[in-house]
Amino acid sequence: MAQVCLRDCKAWQDAGMTFSTTSNEACKLFDATLHQYVTWTNDATFGGIEGCLSNMQAADPSFVMGYVLSNGLELIGTGRPPLLDKELQNDLKTMSDLAKAQSLTEREQSHVAAVETFAKGNLVKAATFWEEILQNHPLDLLALKFAHDTYFYLGQQMQIRDSIARVLPHWTPKTPLSSYIRGMYSFGLLETNFYDQAFKVASEALTIEPKDAWSVHTIAHVHEMKADIENGLAFLQKTEKNWKDADMLGCHNYWHWTLYFIEKGEYEAALTMFDNHIAPSCISSGSMLDIVDNSSLLYRLQMEGVDVGDRWNKLVQITKKHTNDHLLIFNDLHFLMSSLGAKDVGMTTQFLETLSELSKSPGESCQHALIGHLGLPLCQALVEFDTGNYDKVIELMYPIRYQVLEIGGSNAQRDLFSQVLIRAAMNSRSRSHQNLARCLLLERDALRPNSPMTERLLRKTAAVHNMA
Repeated sequence: MAQVCLRDCKAWQDAGMTFSTTSNEACKLFDATLHQYVTWTNDATFGGIEGCLSNMQAADPSFVMGYVLSNGLELIGTGRPPLLDKELQNDLKTMSDLAKAQSLTEREQSHVAAVETFAKGNLVKAATFWEEILQNHPLDLLALKFAHDTYFYLGQQMQIRDSIARVLPHWTPKTPLSSYIRGMYSFGLLETNFYDQAFKVASEALTIEPKDAWSVHTIAHVHEMKADIENGLAFLQKTEKNWKDADMLGCHNYWHWTLYFIEKGEYEAALTMFDNHIAPSCISSGSMLDIVDNSSLLYRLQMEGVDVGDRWNKLVQITKKHTNDHLLIFNDLHFLMSSLGAKDVGMTTQFLETLSELSKSPGESCQHALIGHLGLPLCQALVEFDTGNYDKVIELMYPIRYQVLEIGGSNAQRDLFSQVLIRAAMNSRSRSHQNLARCLLLERDALRPNSPMTERLLRKTAAVHNMA
C-alpha cells in the first residue's frame, strides 16, 4: 500500500468517529478508499477504489459504513440511475437492512439516511444530513466531501464555500489530508468570485502537496475567469507532471487547458489536446465528468465554426446508454449536445420524450422538479439552435438565464450556455436581437476583461451592425 498511515478501529475512534465494526482491515480499507476519493486518484498501490471496496466488503460483509461509502460513491458519480439500476437498488437495500439490524452510532445512522435520501433524488435534504453530521464531527471527511460535491450539483456556490469554512479551523496540519481541504475551500472561494483569495489558498495547498489536482484545478479556473490565458497555459504546462496521473481529474484539467486554446482561437491546438487527452480518457473511463468535458469541448469548437469531423459519432456511442438516466439536468444537456452533434434523431427524440414524462411526476427529486421550467426550455433551446431557429432560442433562454445556476456545475462550465444565447442573438436577423448580443457581450467583457473570445465576437457584432 501507499505510504499513508491508514486508520484502524481505534484510530478512527480516537479521531471521534467510531465505526460499528471490529475489523481493523475494513477500517483501513475504508480510509484507503476515502483517501483516493479526496485525491481524485485510483492508486494502484491500494488496488484502486474498486479493489479497496471489494476487499473491505470481504473483510467485514456487515460493515454498514462500507456500504455507505460504496453506494455513496456510485450515486455521486451520477453514472448509474438508482431508479433503473437493479444492482444498485439491491446494494442500497442491503445497506438499509444491515443498518436496521445493528445498533449504529447516531453519526452512522445519519450517513445511511443521507445516502438513502440522495438515491431518491432529494439532494438538498441529503446535504442537510451531512451538514448535521459535521456540526458534531467536523473531521468527518466523508460527510464533508459528499456535501461538497452535492452542493456543486445543486449550483449552491455559497454552500460549497461555507460548508468548508465552518469546519476548516478544526483541520490542523497534522490531520490527514488537511491540505486537500484547503484546496476544496479554494474552489468555493473561486465560485463566489473571491479570485485572489482562491488563488492564495490553492497555492498554499500546492506548497504542501504539489500533486493536489483539485487545487491545480482552482488556479486553472482563476486564470479562466480572469481571461489570463497566457499565465493559465504556463501554469498547467509547468505543473502537468504533478496532476496528469490524478486519473479522475486529469482529463478535466486538460479540458481547462483546451479552453485556453479555444479562447485564443487556436483551434488546431484545441483539437490536438482533445484527441490526445480528452477523448482517450472518456473512452477509457466512461466517467460522467469525462463525458461532460468531451461534449462541452466539441460543442464549443462547433460554435466557433470548427469542423470536428466524426468525433461526435464516437462520443454518442458512450452517451447513448445514458439517454434515459435523467439524474442531473447538467448531464442531460451534455447528452443532448452529443445526440444533436451526431445527428442521432432517434436518441434526441427518446431523450426529450422521457425527460418530458419525468417532469409530470418529479417525486422527491430536486432535479426532476426543475425539468419543466428549466431543463426542458434549455434542452429545447439547444434543439432550436441546432436548426438555426435563433429567435426561438432567445425566447426560451433569455427569461431563465439567471436561473441556469440551478443546473449546477461551475461558472466556467455554464459559460457555454451564455455563449449559446450570445451567438443566437448575433445570428438573428432581428435588429433588436443583434442589439441584445452587443449588450450581452459588454456584460461578459465586464466580468472577464480582455477576453480574446469576447473581443472577437464584439468585432463580428459591430460588423453585422454596420452592414445592416
